[in-house]
Order: sequence, then structure tokens, then C-alpha cells
Amino acid sequence: MTASTYDRLKKIVVEQLGVDEEEVKAESSFVDDLNADSLDLVELIMSLEEEFGTEISDEDAEKIRTVQDAVDYIEEHASPA
Repeated sequence: MTASTYDRLKKIVVEQLGVDEEEVKAESSFVDDLNADSLDLVELIMSLEEEFGTEISDEDAEKIRTVQDAVDYIEEHASPA
């Protein structure tokens, strides 16, 4: 995991979910640890798509449950910056 992907994603999570930066860890579950609801998750996915220049299918979005899942997906699928 590159620091820049994680840091960029962490910033988006903090902004979208209104959580403290210290709460966001690689193993944090968006729903269980960061209290995201389904609307939060949709908005988060849209923000990630915009930030990283990729499209995340609904099927793939359902598999992204933790911060690390999101980082792994982005690093595998995102357009080079």
C-alpha cells in the first residue's frame, strides 16, 4: 500500500463520514467501526471514483468493507495519476 493512496483515502473518509482521523485505520470497517450507513457508503464510493479516476461497480463496491479493501481496490484499478 502506498502512503499516498492511503492518505488520500483517509482524507476522503474523514470528510465523508465526519469521523476523527485517528479513528481511520487500515483495518477499520466502514459500517462497524466508522458507523457508515448505506447512503454514506454510496457517497463514499462516488468520492473515491472521482478522486482516483476509476469506476467501481456495485458488485465490487459491496466487497469493499474496510479501509484496506478500498486501498487494495484502488491500487489495482485506478488510473495512473
